[in-house]
Amino acid sequence: MKTPYQSPVYQIRRVPLDQIRSNAYNPNSVAPPEMKLLYQSIKEDGYTMPIVCYQLEDGTYEIVDGFHRCQIMKTYRDIYEREEGMIPVAVIDKPLGNRMASTIRHNRARGSHNIGLMTSIIQELTEAGMSDAWILKNLGMDAEELLRLKQLSGIAALFQDGEFSRAWESK
Repeated sequence: MKTPYQSPVYQIRRVPLDQIRSNAYNPNSVAPPEMKLLYQSIKEDGYTMPIVCYQLEDGTYEIVDGFHRCQIMKTYRDIYEREEGMIPVAVIDKPLGNRMASTIRHNRARGSHNIGLMTSIIQELTEAGMSDAWILKNLGMDAEELLRLKQLSGIAALFQDGEFSRAWESK
């Protein structure tokens, strides 16, 4: 009788950080603002997604997806200590070529944000009483991006928290 397939996510392992190594083929990079947001996300929410790895013959793990989540633990002592130096890992057992393809699929499948939905979220957060400072911090935005999204909404109430220049006033 054939055993039914079970996704790796149902068998997460708690692996010491020093047993994880990066691969030599990941073309993905994350800009500093997004790394800062990733740190904040892990700090606020914990690790909600495992690092995807392949277990090597020597028992160590090579990252297929999750290099930047792993870097957060290596970079930030508070995360390392809170997690006791352990990181959640989902293991896939595939040959190198398939792991490379998995890395690319994981990177490309991340998607992008829909401007209309982001505008609606900003509107809802503002109407719920969240300040611009709260939105900037918790959504990892800069002030210019927030302003653009508020402008797209066309609702004056979204600007109640803003500071405006008096550049149009004459002396």
